[in-house]
Amino acid sequence: MTIDITGLPAERVVFALSPLAELATALHALAEPAHHPGLHGWATATASGLKPDLADRLHEANFLWTSSLSDVFLPYAGLRDGDGQPGATLAEELDLLDRLDEERFVAAALEFSCSVAQVTEEVCRPARALELAAGRGPRQLEFTRRLLDDPSGVRAWLRRLFEDCDEAFFADTWRRVLPTLAADAREKGALLRHKGVEEAVRAVSPAVTVAEEDGRRRIRVDKMAQGHTSAVESELGPGVLFVPSRFGWPHLLVLHAPRWRPVVHYPVGVPGVPGAASVELLQRRMEALAHPLRMRLCRQLARGSYTTSELADIYGITSPEVSRHLSVLKKADLVTVRRRGRYVLHQLDVAAVARIGGDFLETVLR
Repeated sequence: MTIDITGLPAERVVFALSPLAELATALHALAEPAHHPGLHGWATATASGLKPDLADRLHEANFLWTSSLSDVFLPYAGLRDGDGQPGATLAEELDLLDRLDEERFVAAALEFSCSVAQVTEEVCRPARALELAAGRGPRQLEFTRRLLDDPSGVRAWLRRLFEDCDEAFFADTWRRVLPTLAADAREKGALLRHKGVEEAVRAVSPAVTVAEEDGRRRIRVDKMAQGHTSAVESELGPGVLFVPSRFGWPHLLVLHAPRWRPVVHYPVGVPGVPGAASVELLQRRMEALAHPLRMRLCRQLARGSYTTSELADIYGITSPEVSRHLSVLKKADLVTVRRRGRYVLHQLDVAAVARIGGDFLETVLR
């Protein structure tokens, strides 16, 4: 994912809190607790305390925050007459949602039926929207029918749903997470002012960097999804917003819909695990371990350090063949190398291998 920030003034990079965006990630954690192992206690307690009517209504539209996180939770990024900033309270942000024009609201609410890149005028045509929704399931189809027939009614229904969530659990949840989120936004804002965009962006996540390519300056977010947007050419005005989330990990979300301001919704309070591998490195590691001979080499190298010739003798193959397989493992950062006199010893990096499962889950969920 890339965001073009060529020539963007530093003051147009903003770190700010969004109660509505945090409600979205809280609803996601409630609906998908397996994605958020650190929140099982909160999710269980909150779900058990929901009144049946509210639980049923949440189930009715939960695809807006499970299969994807709808841009209806970031209305300030799509307002033609807005400044691109979130509201201070959930009520203020729901007022911003009410001001979102109908075309953008409907397109954002239809994201569950296709990728963001496919949210076009063609997708919003009733026949196509219903066809895509039918492929998702009966609840999605019924919701789409309601949305297309009465977008104002669906918008009002969602507002009441979010207000009832606030009364039931979110107001208390927001009060508890607010100090952490505010401190993080202040910290990143101070980094931005004193050390520049690169340092502030690097502090967001190891997966977020600033790169100079082809004369353009871009924020690059390492995700399996692909997309591009601009923070300088939006019809809504220049700027990019970074929104911290206490409920977000391991998800790192980028709003890159056409004609919306870009938003990066990033997790804070991440478990104390070293930075996850990049998508490219994870792919190299999994491909390296997919070969049966390399798996057998890893078994030997996990037990101790060996030279190329020793491995060739053990497995009855030539030294050049061993070297080729070791080269693949080294490029994947799975094997360490050290010298002992004139001998070069290879050993499996057990810690790197042990992290592959966690890296895989974080990468596909990021």
